[in-house]
Amino acid sequence: MNERTITGKESPAVKESKRLPALDAVRGLAVMGMYIQHFALNQRNSFVSGNTMILFMLCSGISYTIMTQRMLEGNAERKYLNTRILVRSVFIDFAGYLLILLNGPFAVVLTAYAMLYLLMLPLVRLSTTKLFILSGTAFMICPPLMLVGMSLFEGAALLNDIAGGPGSALAWAPVFLAGMAIGRLDLHKMGTAIKFIAAGVVILIPVKLVETFILPGIYQSYMEWASQNPAIVNAQIDVFAMWPHNTQPVMWHMLFISMPQGGSACELLAGTGGSLILLGIFCLAGKSCGMFLKPFCNVGKLSLTLYVIQIVAGWGIQIAGIDRSGMDIGAIPCGDVMVALFVILLGCIFMRFNKSPFETMMRKFEKKFI
Repeated sequence: MNERTITGKESPAVKESKRLPALDAVRGLAVMGMYIQHFALNQRNSFVSGNTMILFMLCSGISYTIMTQRMLEGNAERKYLNTRILVRSVFIDFAGYLLILLNGPFAVVLTAYAMLYLLMLPLVRLSTTKLFILSGTAFMICPPLMLVGMSLFEGAALLNDIAGGPGSALAWAPVFLAGMAIGRLDLHKMGTAIKFIAAGVVILIPVKLVETFILPGIYQSYMEWASQNPAIVNAQIDVFAMWPHNTQPVMWHMLFISMPQGGSACELLAGTGGSLILLGIFCLAGKSCGMFLKPFCNVGKLSLTLYVIQIVAGWGIQIAGIDRSGMDIGAIPCGDVMVALFVILLGCIFMRFNKSPFETMMRKFEKKFI
């Protein structure tokens, strides 16, 4: 019997065989970084703040292209593409709002993630070159636009998810777009992996030099100018006025600060450069020592499930009256390593019993409409 069903859908075994272990492993590394950031952050591992989300978004963009291109390969699947993306976005968005209702200690990005799925749908048929050009342009224009959105859309949930600041879809769009373009490349070739590492170094080093030696001076100059500008100093905000007269001033100074999840171009570029280096290294490692990647792959395949678990865990700790900051796991010798090993163990347990609760629920929800 043909490995494809009559509708053009692939069997789970075929889908599994087409997975790229390095991509799953890097996504798993991003999830482990999130756990460390939330439960065991210290001075030694502070670099994970913000960068793990950039790494996750880059991998998500790659997976998005692989998924959509695979669906477009078969004519029988073509008519399902829009519906599938829409249904998946609705499910992820609804799940995100449920997690936001918990009002836990961690920010929830699933709603912005869902918006990215929808916003990028018109771009899936663009050429690889156009995607790379669009991504490069987005690194320049999206940071100021999301700051304008943060001012204009405060309190408007859906619009805020689309373009309301550093945690919005617009803020992550440059990295996601870069991932979409990368997903068009042959990720199984060793030459591609080497190019990732080279590109990452070329991006990372100049950006870090700008962050260190140029950006602080620009920030200082802007703040001095702003402190002497009467329109900024004397601005009066009436929160009861009609929109847009009740909006906050645009926080332009954030463009000149490279801080975790601040949304500046330098932060995004530095994180993307580092992510490309990691992706290249893991692609090379997959060629010679694939078994080394397996624990990370287990986590990557359950990325959304494990993401939800950490949000619920943070809420549970808070609702139990436990001071999370007082736990200070990061201060324990190798506390961050223990958290990482716990995430790997959790992923292995789920995979041992072939369970992926969130992903399974999402697939079942999709089947109701497709």
